[in-house]
Amino acid sequence: MRRRWSTYALLTAGLVLVVLPFVWTVLTSFKPETEIRRDPPAFLPLEWTLANYDLLLAKMNIGQVFLNSLIVAVAVVAGNLLFCSMVGYAFAKLSFRWKNAVFALVLVQMTVPAIVVMIPQFVLVAKIGLVNTFLGIILPGLVTPLGVFLMRQFIMDIPDELIHAARVDGAREFRIFFTIVLPLCKPALATLGLITFLGSWNNFLWPAVVAQSEDLYTLPVALAIFSGYQGTQYGLLIAGAVVVVLPILTLFVFLQRYFIQGIASTGIK
Repeated sequence: MRRRWSTYALLTAGLVLVVLPFVWTVLTSFKPETEIRRDPPAFLPLEWTLANYDLLLAKMNIGQVFLNSLIVAVAVVAGNLLFCSMVGYAFAKLSFRWKNAVFALVLVQMTVPAIVVMIPQFVLVAKIGLVNTFLGIILPGLVTPLGVFLMRQFIMDIPDELIHAARVDGAREFRIFFTIVLPLCKPALATLGLITFLGSWNNFLWPAVVAQSEDLYTLPVALAIFSGYQGTQYGLLIAGAVVVVLPILTLFVFLQRYFIQGIASTGIK
């Protein structure tokens, strides 16, 4: 009993440490700028105000910026769910020459920081004329090594007998993939979708490099640019951070069951 209560106390302390920064951010978004800069800062607002959100709406075309982020994130998620699943299926259930060597290259790519390949990516995007376009922002993220690895690990656990039976019945690989394999991958797809959405929604550097006009700015880019016009405005930044994180929290609430199941079943620790 004593050990159980010690475990509960430790878990509660960890939960408080995780949740406290987010609670502080939400509360701070309702403080006036002078109160945010106060030293020492107060945890609860002494004066509640919506001025930061009013400033966010007035300074930024928040509807367009939000839509841009949504378009990019949804397109990147859709690409990863489709293409990473296809590649993962090939690595898990198909036999072809150099399969292990190619998969080793995928694993190596997981260790390479994104900043290392950013310049070659930009040169390639510029060569094909996709700078300052949605496609230029979306294209490099349509397939990720992590997504391929995750889907391959999950699909490997699907019984081979199901696939062999479908082949005996005359089903081709695309039909097997779309009608048998993909419906069984819901936990892994939910996990991949959430991870990909989180990365795309919060991505700043690549959209900042490719998007060169205001009508293509995503939320992180727009916040960074507009908040610095007259010096750093912390209230605007914090209110924007709350707006950025709310869709992610909402998505996680609806997908958390699949997310946990997908993480547990793909060997990711």
